[in-house]
Amino acid sequence: MAKSIDYGNLMHRAMRGLIQTVLKDVGANGLPGAHHFFITFDTTIHGVVMADWLRSRYPGEMTIVVQHWFEDLIVTDEGFEITLNFGNQPEHLVIPFDSVRTFVDPSVEFGLRFETHEDDEDEDEDDPEDDPTPPQGDAEIVRLDKFRKQ
Repeated sequence: MAKSIDYGNLMHRAMRGLIQTVLKDVGANGLPGAHHFFITFDTTIHGVVMADWLRSRYPGEMTIVVQHWFEDLIVTDEGFEITLNFGNQPEHLVIPFDSVRTFVDPSVEFGLRFETHEDDEDEDEDDPEDDPTPPQGDAEIVRLDKFRKQ
């Protein structure tokens, strides 16, 4: 018998199961009402599949928006696949659940954040919003803070 209960891993598994259930329903029935998702994932995790130009633009982390236009949402036990529109160019992504860092539905003020050991170490680092060099390209940066209630 184990010496302790690993609540952290159990909680992560339960939260990923919740995301899996929600995405399966959306894949079968579409997004209801005003629901939409911001999903941030680690692009370096094994199993993430994305176009080379997207990987070079987002070498460590990427946030996708599942809202108005998406196709081919396929959900498995390991993760999900989705085709999204990037500047009128459809791109197919494969995103393992292990790579998901945040899942937010701002329409109902719901969000999940997956803490990692690295997150604890990064707390002392400078705030990325203080970086004077903005990212290059025509992608829109969406700050999730604007969706939080004041």
